[in-house]
Amino acid sequence: MFAELAAPIVSLLNQLMGPLLLVVGALGSLYCVVLGVKYAKAEEPQEREKAKGALKGAVVGFVLIFVLILALNILMPSMIDWVNESIKQYNPEAGTVLEAMPKE
Repeated sequence: MFAELAAPIVSLLNQLMGPLLLVVGALGSLYCVVLGVKYAKAEEPQEREKAKGALKGAVVGFVLIFVLILALNILMPSMIDWVNESIKQYNPEAGTVLEAMPKE
């Protein structure tokens, strides 16, 4: 039962990983450029500090998203193996239900 529910989710994650990385990269880069322009155009020290803080937060968030997507790509095969082993443990007749991510 769990395997039938998990298989479409894993398949969806496999299909969306590349486009998701491209979209996050493009939007993150664009947002950082906009914040950089705001920082460069800020005339008052208060505005400059506010823009600087926003830019730092955006860069940290941008890097964190990339690290999490990379971790998901690296850990997905291990998680799939773990789920398959758990399924076999509780239902020995069941074969491998989830497939590993395709290697690009």
